[in-house]
Order: sequence, then structure tokens, then C-alpha cells
Amino acid sequence: MAISSISIGAAGMHRASAQLETSASRIARIGVEGNDVDIATEMVNVIQAEANFKASAKVVGVASDMSKVLLDILV
Repeated sequence: MAISSISIGAAGMHRASAQLETSASRIARIGVEGNDVDIATEMVNVIQAEANFKASAKVVGVASDMSKVLLDILV
């Protein structure tokens, strides 16, 4: 169970990283002719990506801690 939790957390971190990269790319294109970027929307996306990454990292950390405790109990 802990291993699947780590995988789920890592996948969430990957998705959040991709979301951040997409928004950062859009923000970088502000002012380019023919590019209609809503800075407010992109900043909200950046904040959401940060929160999602932190939450997923916490899942990985807790799953790792649980695995360590389980091993300590079994050994």
C-alpha cells in the first residue's frame, strides 16, 4: 500500500510540475502579438500547481514514514 501511495504522490507531483510549466510558458508569452493570455488565470494556475505539488509531496513523505515504521515493527 505504501508503495502505491508513493507512486500516486509522485504522479501528482509530476502533474503539478507540468501544470506549472504550462502556465509559466503562457506567462512568458505575454506581449507577443496574437497571443491572448489572461495573467490572472495563469497566476491562479501557478498557485494551484504549487499547492498540488506540496500536497503530493506530503503524500510521498507520509507513505515513506509509514513504510519505515512498518519495517521497524517487523524487524
